[in-house]
Amino acid sequence: MSNTITSSISASSSGGGNNVASQIKNITQQITKLTKQLNNLSKSSATAELKKQQQQLLEVQIKMLQAQIAQLQQQQAQKVTAKQDSIAPTETKIDGVNNKTDTNQVDVYI
Repeated sequence: MSNTITSSISASSSGGGNNVASQIKNITQQITKLTKQLNNLSKSSATAELKKQQQQLLEVQIKMLQAQIAQLQQQQAQKVTAKQDSIAPTETKIDGVNNKTDTNQVDVYI
């Protein structure tokens, strides 16, 4: 493994036509790559100080990506809630002897 770490954080939060599921899939793949880099870091021939810096950088990148996934999931949940709220409940009228209808509105007092 080389001593340089490539940043694999993409601008997937911009939503450029991708749906949330594919964005989450891409971010998960990035997390997998960063985790592999983190695991291979111990095999690196870099100095202990450099390894520590790289480890911290990788951990921060992983946490950022995890936060991005959480944000996408939250946005998706908000969209579902908004969609459910926008659907107006339809009023059902029951016709029958003891039910008030538009044509049957007689009050009977005994």
